[in-house]
Amino acid sequence: MLNTTRGILDMNSFDAQALGDADSPLLKKRQKNAGAASVLFYEKPIEMVSASGCWMVDAAGTKYLDFYNNVPSVGHCHPHVVKAITDQLSLVNSHSRYLNELTETYVEKLKATFPNELDNVVMTCSGSEANDLAMRIATHNTKAEGFIVTESAYHGNTEFVTKVSPSAFKSGKHPDHVVAIPAPSRRVYGDDVATGFAEQIRLAIHKLQGRGYDIAAFICDSIFSSDGIFSDPEGFLKPAISAVHDAGGLYIADEVQPGFGRTGDCFWGFQRHNVVPDIVTMGKPMGNGYPVAGMAVRSDLLNSFCNNVGYFNTFGGTPVAAAAALSVLEVIEKEDLQHNAQKVGTYLKEKLISLQETDERIGDVRGAGLFIGLDLCYPESQEANGVLASQVINGLRDENILIGAAGPYGHTLKIRPPLCLSISEADLFGDAISRVLSKLK
Repeated sequence: MLNTTRGILDMNSFDAQALGDADSPLLKKRQKNAGAASVLFYEKPIEMVSASGCWMVDAAGTKYLDFYNNVPSVGHCHPHVVKAITDQLSLVNSHSRYLNELTETYVEKLKATFPNELDNVVMTCSGSEANDLAMRIATHNTKAEGFIVTESAYHGNTEFVTKVSPSAFKSGKHPDHVVAIPAPSRRVYGDDVATGFAEQIRLAIHKLQGRGYDIAAFICDSIFSSDGIFSDPEGFLKPAISAVHDAGGLYIADEVQPGFGRTGDCFWGFQRHNVVPDIVTMGKPMGNGYPVAGMAVRSDLLNSFCNNVGYFNTFGGTPVAAAAALSVLEVIEKEDLQHNAQKVGTYLKEKLISLQETDERIGDVRGAGLFIGLDLCYPESQEANGVLASQVINGLRDENILIGAAGPYGHTLKIRPPLCLSISEADLFGDAISRVLSKLK
């Protein structure tokens, strides 16, 4: 079967041309106001009006189990987070150039989760901003311009970061100073993923040098979310990072998706590989829906950069942003959500593996904690089947379950519910996907 590569904005997206004249006044407003920049999920977009825990409610009162959204990581509208934001907003909220005890309390609590080498934290508003700043710091300190990413990576939407986000491209390709390598899949590298992936890094460095660029950094999401979710074996990144450092480059760990306890066994995805990044970037789940993000970095790298350029962020690290982010750390700790991610994630993964044993269209189930990828394939060839994945996604929507896709062909179901997911909710999902697949035979 012929596979068509799909970008991140095309995964499970609403197609206005396919639908024709929309019968929803709200949808018409959206299309008119946002134009070509309007991105909506599903063949028939949903108007959401409320949410709690792992559930969302639409305008008609229908409840949906959210297996897609990692932004409200501790649960939609968590009361502790809501109260923290509301209380602080009623006191003071301004730019980040005044002293604020709450902000420093948060930063110190956050720093305690990192290796000691990462002794500075810069607060931003989005993961895109954090990655943009990380890349600027890398180019300044290495005096190099080359970057290595994986083939379906996504790291944000500033101009600089989009160039290292191949899955965002609808046409064309990445520029000469960027080399994209295959994701760490056993299908590509066999059983020795670590050796094969490190060799690809070395080849990419050589390719960059052939184009006249030295390496500034290798940037990756440590669970390779957009590539299709590749978490194992633990430690496979270490030889690749050594190769980057040997060539004078830096390692930027993009923890926007795998961070904050989602993998269950570790608080940060990079910790599963026993490596210390030069820079770590954070975003989406950091404020449970409030726009707050950040970057942890070695102070020597930040000092050199700021001596040359300087940096400030008006809304990064404001009192309300700090209140939101601190409350998230408190909920993760108080409700033991990292352990819950490991416990419920293991249970769910085993349930899906059992389903795989009875359905040849499930090519692989992989992941860690509450971050699982399920490949849908043609049974005869085991080639990617993005068409089936779209059918399953919309079939699950009919079962009142929300889920997304990943991978170069959109054939990997991206299973990423809030960290508070219960065993009974995991069962609801497992039973629903079984029914949907049965109907599609």
